[in-house]
Amino acid sequence: MFVDQVKVDVKAGNGGNGMVAFRREKFVPNGGPAGGDGGRGGSIVLVADEGLRTLMDFRYTRKFKADNGGNGMIKQMTGRSAKDKVIHVPLGTVVTDAESGELIGDITEKDQKLVVAKGGRGGRGNIHFASPKNPAPEIAENGEPGGELTIRMELKVLADVGLVGFPSVGKSTLLSVVTSAKPKIAAYHFTTLVPNLGMVRLDDGRDFVMADLPGLIEGAANGVGLGIQFLRHIERTRVILHLIDMSGVEENDPFEDYLKINHELTSYDPDLLKRPQIVVATKMDMPDSADNLAKFKVKLAGDDTLPNVPEIYPISSITQQGIKALLAKTADLLDTTPQFPIKGVDDVQHRDYTADEAGQDFTIDNPEPGLFVLSGEKLERLFKMTNLDHEESLMRFARQLRGMGVDDALRAAGAKNDDTIQILDYSFQFMD
Repeated sequence: MFVDQVKVDVKAGNGGNGMVAFRREKFVPNGGPAGGDGGRGGSIVLVADEGLRTLMDFRYTRKFKADNGGNGMIKQMTGRSAKDKVIHVPLGTVVTDAESGELIGDITEKDQKLVVAKGGRGGRGNIHFASPKNPAPEIAENGEPGGELTIRMELKVLADVGLVGFPSVGKSTLLSVVTSAKPKIAAYHFTTLVPNLGMVRLDDGRDFVMADLPGLIEGAANGVGLGIQFLRHIERTRVILHLIDMSGVEENDPFEDYLKINHELTSYDPDLLKRPQIVVATKMDMPDSADNLAKFKVKLAGDDTLPNVPEIYPISSITQQGIKALLAKTADLLDTTPQFPIKGVDDVQHRDYTADEAGQDFTIDNPEPGLFVLSGEKLERLFKMTNLDHEESLMRFARQLRGMGVDDALRAAGAKNDDTIQILDYSFQFMD
């Protein structure tokens, strides 16, 4: 089964907790702090894998979680850092945040790595909080929470050349003749249900990847038939081979078929027609093909609405008539055609993880009289990194809130003595 769009939940590992500990050695009466730091949590990393062709592996596995870092230990020993969780994805995978739609990255190169959720750093042990004023602090940080989000992965096939056209015009047959690919070929519409890839190698040493895309029909760009599912795969192709059946077996007007397919491409993305396009007249071994091709050329030359008249290459995949000339022309166009950018995909290779990515530090809600709920990514991160087992750690958290302006904001919001302040599942009394 071909799967090219999935949603996956990812959770990076939390950092290990720092430790409160003191030296306890013989003949050292005033041993100082000796609590070690926590280890780093594992990140979720996507890695490009040339051996994969679909996102099928994610059809039944939708949640990935990295390990947490180890806690700090006595004698200033740092906890073990967790290994990153590596997930293999096919080349051509575009990764976005499922909730915000923000682009996280585009995986297009062999062995490319993309961090989609960063592991939390380890909390600091009490050795870091020693000072002349407080030489034996009972303060340690919990590990930073790992990143957690839902990502959308969309596969857009990496092919240099895309074969488009109505069903049964000979796309799969052509691919099977010029490459070693073995697509299913049958005498009925929609034989091809998934994109097929093959490598074309010319006698002069040049090569390129060709994709046989499922047949389009009128209305495909609006969801009719199979086309809307696979039109996205045309976005990466640099040259389009537009196959048109000249045999007359289907009793269709080849020129009308040509206009309809171009209309579907334009409806999906107007820039697709700006790419080099070659018209491939197929099934030229059939009796009426030559006459139909002559009529097609007359109509094509007389159409003033076309921005430019494409070249036409008549072929027969059965007799291999015109195949070499078509492939040579295709390779020449590829040599002079640059990569086209995909809509919405910049040169982003990884998300920029910074301390201020959360935006606003905190928010205050007053759901009922006497209750104020504090929230916000930065504030909640500081709370989760506070060791509630030690009073000094709580006092440090209170100073951090005051420094962020939380106290003043609560007063401005109407908080009074003995009102309840809630952060996540922790509540305390407001004292002015």
